[in-house]
Amino acid sequence: MWTVVYLAKNKRIADKISNLITSEGVLVKLQPVNKNIGEEDSYYEVLVLESEVEEAHNILYEYGY
Repeated sequence: MWTVVYLAKNKRIADKISNLITSEGVLVKLQPVNKNIGEEDSYYEVLVLESEVEEAHNILYEYGY
């Protein structure tokens, strides 16, 4: 099951967070909150597998997110 670990306010930030978490070996999926708005204007959920939520949170904490 996928779980939200971060809510990014645009695609650029979502990609940055995704790359950060992925670089540490955690699988990431991005999902727009509203599909009727352009990529840069929509919020994005950053999701990881439920079994990797704690690790993802630790990564985000370590990098100040």
